[in-house]
Amino acid sequence: MEFETILGYLENMTILITGATGFVGKVLVEKILRVQPDVKKLYLLIRASGANSATQRMHNEITEKELFNVLRKKCGANFDSFISKKVVALSGDVTFEDLGVKASKLKEEMCNEIQIILNSAAMTKLNERYDVALAVNTFGVVNVLDFAKKCLKLEVVVHVSTAYVCGERGGLILEDSSSMDEMAKKTTKFDLKAHEKKMVESKLKELRAQNASEEAITSTMKEFGTARSKFYGWPNTYTFTKVMGEMYLGNSKGNPHVSVVRPTMITSTYKEPFSGWIEGFRTYDSLIGGYWKGKLTCIPVNPMSVVDIIPVDMVVNSIITAMVVNANKSHKIIYHVGTSLRNPLKFSDFNNFMFQYCTKNPWLYNDGSPVEAGKLKMVRTMADFHLHMKIRSMLPVQALKFQNKEFDQYFQDIYANYNQQVKSVIRLVELYKPYLLFEGIFDDTNSEELRRIASEKYMDAGEFNFDPKCIDWEDYYMHTHIPGLAKHVIIKHNQSRL
Repeated sequence: MEFETILGYLENMTILITGATGFVGKVLVEKILRVQPDVKKLYLLIRASGANSATQRMHNEITEKELFNVLRKKCGANFDSFISKKVVALSGDVTFEDLGVKASKLKEEMCNEIQIILNSAAMTKLNERYDVALAVNTFGVVNVLDFAKKCLKLEVVVHVSTAYVCGERGGLILEDSSSMDEMAKKTTKFDLKAHEKKMVESKLKELRAQNASEEAITSTMKEFGTARSKFYGWPNTYTFTKVMGEMYLGNSKGNPHVSVVRPTMITSTYKEPFSGWIEGFRTYDSLIGGYWKGKLTCIPVNPMSVVDIIPVDMVVNSIITAMVVNANKSHKIIYHVGTSLRNPLKFSDFNNFMFQYCTKNPWLYNDGSPVEAGKLKMVRTMADFHLHMKIRSMLPVQALKFQNKEFDQYFQDIYANYNQQVKSVIRLVELYKPYLLFEGIFDDTNSEELRRIASEKYMDAGEFNFDPKCIDWEDYYMHTHIPGLAKHVIIKHNQSRL
């Protein structure tokens, strides 16, 4: 059946969403419910001990968030009944067979009703424990697709990946699986995913045999993930496990209709449901916070390199559009959703926006005096960054250490605090080094074609805009993103630590 609108397609649809408690997942749920209240049902897969616990998590972490205020106002007194009628909070987990849904009657109901699956479940910490990231980002995809094959009315699966599965390449990066193809050539002698699973099981067995503490196990598994990722040529555990998840999408036999959306770095909402909403620090936001508070003074980056970020509501619009356009299509297609090709933001401009905002709106010390945020120094290499930190920070630390010793630990608190700040900045920059020094530009030919098809086929395609050319970067950073980051993340983060 052909529809003239995207909203028409969504009407009476039953949709399964994984990762609904995550940043993208929340915005996706809100958008669907707000623009198409006649959607039939949303199944939200939530890690919980049971149905009641899943429902409570849904309320606490999704529908009670400020993000839903527009929908709440629209529904008025009927908001709670609307949510209970349209949304089912499922107790489950992508790391298990059948997504951890145990009740046979419920599984049967889902397999008979679900028409769309949106898989946004992911462990997004760059240095997550390897066993945890592998279970969700790799084998979670396996479990989602295995379940999808049981859904009798299924029309499409949209898998949310990341543009950075490309690794640390430079130049124009195509919307294809070439990075996975290169890995496949290196690992033709064994099943990569099964091999890594055995490696993880062996490492955990070894640690438990040593009676290692949970803290030691966590630390070791984080280091193990980083080592395995770098062994295969990826900078961190997150991207490596996402790569292996995508490899399954490409190699699995009898796949349902699959589209892969690869966003770049996701930031606060551009317009919907209101501008500037964000949850948690999103990649470069940690740098903004550190700079604003006067802790970050230098960064390894080419000033002319491109910062590829995309607002979360545009990512959600691309997911919904891909879902509708590719319903019942037999091909697998990949979409880069970013800005580096069609509306590039240079790091020098990004730096200038930070400087302007933080100068006009300085962070205040505990005594009320303003933090003076100077121009962020940009150096080309990590070696230059470490040299700067040694001169600017490490030498004062050593001086404080000496004074502390001479004056019988009088400066201990000052020394410990300053030393911790220096180490924290170095760790932060080391973690984001692959992105700071990234020189790639993401081709979005498929995404541009998706926009063209949608605009020609659906009268309401404009309501699902994800065209990066419309973003005015100065206006977005000065009046939307940094104010939103301050309101929803930085101030709340500081209050929670008091």
